Amino acid sequence: MLLLLLSRYGRLGASSRLRNYQYLPYLEAKGIEITVAPLLSDDYVTGLYRGRIPWGSVMKSYWTRWQWLRRAADFDGVWVEKEMLPWIPAGLELSGFPKGIPLIADYDDAVFHRYDRHRRALVRTVLGGKIDAVMQRADLVIAGNDYLADRARQAGAQRVEILPTVVDTERYQTRPSPDSPVITIGWMGSPATAPYLHRLAPVLQTLAANQNIRWVAVGANPAQLETLPLTVWPWTEAGEVADIQQFDIGIMPLPDEPFERGKCGYKQIQYMACGKPVVASPVGVNSVIVRHGIEGFLASSTEQWIEALQTLVDDAALQQQMGQAGRARVEAEYSLQVTAPKLECLLRSVMK
Repeated sequence: MLLLLLSRYGRLGASSRLRNYQYLPYLEAKGIEITVAPLLSDDYVTGLYRGRIPWGSVMKSYWTRWQWLRRAADFDGVWVEKEMLPWIPAGLELSGFPKGIPLIADYDDAVFHRYDRHRRALVRTVLGGKIDAVMQRADLVIAGNDYLADRARQAGAQRVEILPTVVDTERYQTRPSPDSPVITIGWMGSPATAPYLHRLAPVLQTLAANQNIRWVAVGANPAQLETLPLTVWPWTEAGEVADIQQFDIGIMPLPDEPFERGKCGYKQIQYMACGKPVVASPVGVNSVIVRHGIEGFLASSTEQWIEALQTLVDDAALQQQMGQAGRARVEAEYSLQVTAPKLECLLRSVMK
């Protein structure tokens, strides 16, 4: 069985790494032969995070992707991350896709809002319904959460299944935090999501008076957070688990906005997999993954954030209890070991 994977990025792109690449060893071991054709290279991702997009290579990438679309008939199915050609109208994008070839479209965020809520009316007019058209054409839409699944159903998708973004629990292991009187409150992310931390500026400033608290952000550009009293650690794929294992508490602040409601809560799952309690904004799937008072706390206001964090800082036993509950929840619902067999079944059910 031959499957063409049209991912958005190479391994440096978190969405592609988590929604696609981490499944490849399992799927290939089950006899699905996968050809991987990312649209954008790791050089693009590196340049994006540094504010220098290599536009020449982007144009070449689009041409290469178009050639892959013309070869799609050689496969038993095509697995697309989000869309085939970003910022290209659906009619043109789908015109290059051969009839009769099963299309599986995968979504881990509300990419449709980049178009239908764009500040320019022309973009909203031309591209506002683009993702809906792709969803409608797809033989199967795989959504990371209910918000995305609901949009696919509203778009008229033939079939919609929910598959959360997960971690490999063989790789993500619990380990006691370093024996230190200092409590580390940590965040894991990228330059794209680091601005959300500014929402916690009053919280950081209030709790900064406590000399027993250290704030850490992994994966941000230091310049993005220079006004906040925290330390920035560089992110690496090889080191991300060890970094989280040094946390005592993991945080995930989000604004309650349409795009953020489509996020898949992956940071929470990472923290929980390492046995860390979580404090997060109750936005979208966040309030599904973390049950308030069990795996962590959900906090909206500054006062709620301060209270939740201070409660955990003051209670090591509660940290351990919530961390254990989080690990158990990940093993049961948010692990690669649980979702990989489900994904295999979904792919086989639509491939010819």
